[in-house]
Amino acid sequence: MTAAPAFPDAKRLAVDAYLEKIDFEAVPQIDRLVEAMRYSLLAGGKRVRPVLALSTAHALGHDPSVVMPFAAALELVHTYSLIHDDLPAMDDDDLRRGKPTCHVAYGENVAILAGDALFAEALRLITANQAGEPMHVVGAMDELLAAIGAAGMVGGQFIDIDEQVDNPGALKQMHELKTGRLIRASVRGAAIVLGTPTRQVEQLGEFAGELGVLFQIIDDILDVTGSDAELGKPSGSDERHGKATYVSAFGVEGARKLADESYDRVRGLLESIDFRGDAGDLEAVSAYIYGRDR
Repeated sequence: MTAAPAFPDAKRLAVDAYLEKIDFEAVPQIDRLVEAMRYSLLAGGKRVRPVLALSTAHALGHDPSVVMPFAAALELVHTYSLIHDDLPAMDDDDLRRGKPTCHVAYGENVAILAGDALFAEALRLITANQAGEPMHVVGAMDELLAAIGAAGMVGGQFIDIDEQVDNPGALKQMHELKTGRLIRASVRGAAIVLGTPTRQVEQLGEFAGELGVLFQIIDDILDVTGSDAELGKPSGSDERHGKATYVSAFGVEGARKLADESYDRVRGLLESIDFRGDAGDLEAVSAYIYGRDR
């Protein structure tokens, strides 16, 4: 078997360096709020979503740094969603990326505001810093907002907490909204910023949509098979909260079979796209997502 390509750590490190330098234009009275924002934002991780955005630009034959503001905004949005997901009113988790969650470290009230501020700063990052044709930048922002709104991430989270999932079809729909839409926006949004033809944007969206499915299947498996240390967050959280998952619906081995099938589709969709540049890093991120359970 051919070894999986290495995760594109150079792109991850570039994202980390950019995030470190973001100036939230704080005034002295909100130092603790900014500290909480940076605490969660700079806690580490693979930066999968921004790396996907940079890798998409690379595959399309562009300098990845051109879409860095959009890529960084994705990470701000993702971090905001993690802060809010961890709150007592939601998943009530006390560990994230190997550190106490934001509400444990700073209090629930500060954590809510930190998430709110990161969301707003993500939009400002795009409007103030993202270069490109104005209509393309607006199009990418629209893609992002649609992915995280009522018909996206937030809607998926509502379905989850409202316990509306009672069959495999509803389970897939929930995760397409809750997890998949932001992953798809990471790829499609970068392509839109760059003025990519509509047909290719659609092809990239199909690839990224399936990648989002794969990501969630593997996440559900790891919630059962992984340890707190390996995951950087509490294992078994879904089972404790009685949540519907791919494992609860299909069992661990059944979920792994679904992951195998999904990864085959991801690779097939990626191979079907005619890229001007090097798509190796998109392949590498896909292999990393699949390989987390291997």
